[in-house]
Amino acid sequence: MIDIIILVLSVVVSIATGLFVYARNPKHIVNKVYTVLTFSLVLFSVANYFSLQTVDRLFYIRTVIFCSTLAVASLYYMVLFFGDHARQLSKWQRIGIGFTLLVALLDFTPLVFQGLNGTSNPVPIPNFGAVLFVAHLIIFLASSCVLLVKRSSKSKGVQRLQYVYMLIGVLPMFLLAPITSVMMPVALKNTSLIFLSPIYGTFFVCLIGYAIIRHRLFDIRPIIARSLGYAATILVLASVYGFLFLGITQKVFHLHLPFISIIFFSIATSIAALVFQQLKTTFDKVTNKLFYHDSYDPQSFLDQLNRVVVSNVDTEPLLEKTSQVIESHIKSDFCAFSLRETAYLPRRTVGNPQKELSDIDAIKIRTLTANIHKRVIVADEVVDEYPELYKILRENDIEILTRLVATVKYEVEGIGYLMLGPKKSGNPYTKQDADIIRIASSTLVIAIENSLRFEEIQNFNITLQNKVDDATRELRRTNEKLKSLDETKDEFISMASHQLRTPLTSVKGYLSMVLEGDAGKLNEMQEKLLNQAFVSSQRMVYLIADLLNVSRLRTGKFIIDAVPTNLADVIEGEVGQLVETAQARGLELKYNKPNNFPTLMLDETKIRQVLMNFIDNAIYYTPSGGHITVNLSETPDAIEYTVTDDGIGVPKAEQHQLFTKFYRAGNAKQARPDGTGLGLYMARKVVVAQGGTIIFKSQEAKGSIFGFSFAKAKLLPPEITPAETLAKEEKKSLKEIV
Repeated sequence: MIDIIILVLSVVVSIATGLFVYARNPKHIVNKVYTVLTFSLVLFSVANYFSLQTVDRLFYIRTVIFCSTLAVASLYYMVLFFGDHARQLSKWQRIGIGFTLLVALLDFTPLVFQGLNGTSNPVPIPNFGAVLFVAHLIIFLASSCVLLVKRSSKSKGVQRLQYVYMLIGVLPMFLLAPITSVMMPVALKNTSLIFLSPIYGTFFVCLIGYAIIRHRLFDIRPIIARSLGYAATILVLASVYGFLFLGITQKVFHLHLPFISIIFFSIATSIAALVFQQLKTTFDKVTNKLFYHDSYDPQSFLDQLNRVVVSNVDTEPLLEKTSQVIESHIKSDFCAFSLRETAYLPRRTVGNPQKELSDIDAIKIRTLTANIHKRVIVADEVVDEYPELYKILRENDIEILTRLVATVKYEVEGIGYLMLGPKKSGNPYTKQDADIIRIASSTLVIAIENSLRFEEIQNFNITLQNKVDDATRELRRTNEKLKSLDETKDEFISMASHQLRTPLTSVKGYLSMVLEGDAGKLNEMQEKLLNQAFVSSQRMVYLIADLLNVSRLRTGKFIIDAVPTNLADVIEGEVGQLVETAQARGLELKYNKPNNFPTLMLDETKIRQVLMNFIDNAIYYTPSGGHITVNLSETPDAIEYTVTDDGIGVPKAEQHQLFTKFYRAGNAKQARPDGTGLGLYMARKVVVAQGGTIIFKSQEAKGSIFGFSFAKAKLLPPEITPAETLAKEEKKSLKEIV
């Protein structure tokens, strides 16, 4: 009875496992060969069972031989094709397929087993073909084991573990099964252990299936761990129960005290119920240590990760600490982040990778992962569809590649990748690991993006500051050059002005002597021409004075030499010199001279230049037929001088620059191309230096008002106080009233 139970259970488990593995990837050659191997072993177990029957035993024995031939060949080619190895068969491997087909055909002929020997317990009689069968069995089984050992020694991590699983599954199936199912019945005529064959086959099928499906969607460790726990618990309870109930009841009570037996049975059951949970817990702890020594608490992992994310803003410290947390909990060989390049920083790797990801591999990964609609990419799951990506991951010892993307549209490139190496224990990553990494990456993406923005702002500020510093240094160098050129220009102007002033003074002096009659009487035309020459020389003297003053301002030698000055008389003298010039241009020049005007402390020479400049500008920038009015007035607190014209005026857009050095308005340049742009600049400097303010109003094409005003109290001579001035003004007003 026990043999049929073992057979049925083994067949059901093997077929279920084989179909599950095949359904995982029906197109993969390894899955196809594994399916052939599985059904060969199932058929082997069934035929082995029926070979013990008396009816047609020879057929079932030949079926067992055929299944053995097919199974060992399938095992070899499955191992050969497993992983990322090439699928091109060599010459000897193709010959091996032919050899398998030949032996499989011979297995059903008398050339291998020609009949049965005996009647009560007949055994097969081998023929010369049996040598081919044994040779085939030994060659393919040995080749499979050698290949598995060689592959496992050269592989790492999960792939090495897969080869180890295969090797463990091979040992009982192809070492013990041939002994108990073939050699013992044939050589020793002992068939008592044939019923164990289905157990070998089921163990082999399940272990190989687990290795093929790469442990992530079908992790059998929980099944093994819990099964062993329950099995140990049941074994202990059954032993205790059997001893108490059967042993004590039979030995002590000899089965003639059924009431006492029931009492003992109840007591044993109660004890079993009381200790069951404790036993189960104990064996669970043992199995957990065996199968879950790399387990961790997901909630604790996420809590610690969140603390790192919250407490770090800078990118590299954030990723360094995150990689340490992941390594300590997931227990991987390494954890590293590969961030793509930004506007300010190149591509970089943060963490502790076993191999630095090259730029070429990084570009290939970015290209290939754009076609994979997953966030967490497991290396072993892309071996078939993306062999190039699988090769890159294997070369860099990357077991899990997680795309750091903040969207469900995984074709988006994202900010980089989280890379995990194999587990330190050699165990494979589970589905729980993949899920927890997916959850962690979602949290990390937001934190990394924020830190990258902060880093970008910092780098932008640094770059901007560097550019500002460079521009400032360049401006300083340029400014130094300009200062040097300005000093050279001022030196030239000063030198030229000094050289020109002496001959001009002589020309002006001689013209004055001629006009005063020292050289004889002049006729009207001569006097007119000489007056024009005198006025021009005077204007040139003022221009040279302006140039000298500019130079003095630059060198700090500009000094106001205030002396008692009758401003009304000074203005009258300047107007008198320019009346003829105004009349010659068809202009009316009028001066409203006050009857009484106080003496003021002014630099007469410099203020005369200002007066001359305002009137001269009005004459030159007023069209023929215009009017120019010079006005001087006083109030109890201030004096005011203005020159009003109805000339071309100053454009509004240019008025704010009018009193700067060498500046001239556009319409002024057209009206008088020979201007220097120094007159108004120096006028403002002279007025401000003596404590006054400039008066300026203008409207384009309607005229202008230029002038200045002074606080009277600041310009009165020391002997005349403001109170005395006020008294004189009051007396003057009383006389006018009388």
